[in-house]
Amino acid sequence: MTPWSRACLSAAAVAALPGAALAQELNALVWCDHADPALVEPFEQAHGVRVNLREYEGSGAALATLEQSQPGDWDVLVIDAIDVPRVVEAGLMAELPVDQLPTADFFPQVLMEASTTRDGKVYAVTEKFGYNTISFNSAEVDAEDMQSLGTILTDEYAGRIAIYDYYLPVMGLAAVSLGMQTADLAADDLPALREMLFAMKERAATVGEVVASQTALATGEVDIVIGGGEFLTAVLAAEQPEMTWTIPDQGAVLWAQSIGVLEGSQNKDLALEFVKYIVSPEGQARLATSSCYWGMPANRMAGEHLTDEQKAVLRWDEQEQYLSRAQLYPAPDADLDTQMQDLWLEMLQR
Repeated sequence: MTPWSRACLSAAAVAALPGAALAQELNALVWCDHADPALVEPFEQAHGVRVNLREYEGSGAALATLEQSQPGDWDVLVIDAIDVPRVVEAGLMAELPVDQLPTADFFPQVLMEASTTRDGKVYAVTEKFGYNTISFNSAEVDAEDMQSLGTILTDEYAGRIAIYDYYLPVMGLAAVSLGMQTADLAADDLPALREMLFAMKERAATVGEVVASQTALATGEVDIVIGGGEFLTAVLAAEQPEMTWTIPDQGAVLWAQSIGVLEGSQNKDLALEFVKYIVSPEGQARLATSSCYWGMPANRMAGEHLTDEQKAVLRWDEQEQYLSRAQLYPAPDADLDTQMQDLWLEMLQR
């Protein structure tokens, strides 16, 4: 049963309650981690509502869905933090009351205010973050070798590598390994990135999205995933503790996802309550350990609701160090982004 079908069943269960025909409904465009009933059901039960979820992959898909929908069809949006400005510029996001959000308890490095605010107004809030870095099977590779992308890309590991199929984090990781700043990437940097990308592809057994990369690692098809991280291996830890991740000495790329209320929502009060629940300590702990993928909660108070084992898998005590060594996803202008996508396609077709 998929997370989406389980979420549908949880919604059906709420609908079966006496008086549920009058219950409010909330419609949310989300990433798959929000479709875990362990996350959604407590909110539904507390508010006597039904949450209808639609999963999507890639900000472009979310924008296309919104463009094809009628105003009011959707109430809540989860989106990559770096793409919040796009939806704000399009007039799609409602202002959030900052005094009702526990952002003072957040890891300050992931507030992402440059993306989530405009003209002093808050339009989204970071809910979860992690790292695009190196995942690996510690029983099959030398952990010390995983501290350098250059060492990974030697003949010793040829044919034992998977590449996560998303151009921004992987190209960002390549840039970091070359001593570049992701925020300053320019067209002049593309030849060096091209050389490293082609070295990756030459030694890779596969290029795939999250599930395909995770499966390849778990089944032993590969021993290393470039672009992986806690989101890839944390859900495997209980049964396969040898599946782990690290941040190379040169650093890694930080990913962060945000949540907000859509301007066209006809149910803004309930939508805000959902956002407040998601960024509460309890909601954050459930989101961090979702059955789809794990990640670090933005709210540090979530630690009170995580077990020691869960904290260990997430590297809770190492976050300050990790954050100091992580750079944000590249956010190139339109022309450079097109060139980067073209380079990625060239690598895939090689």
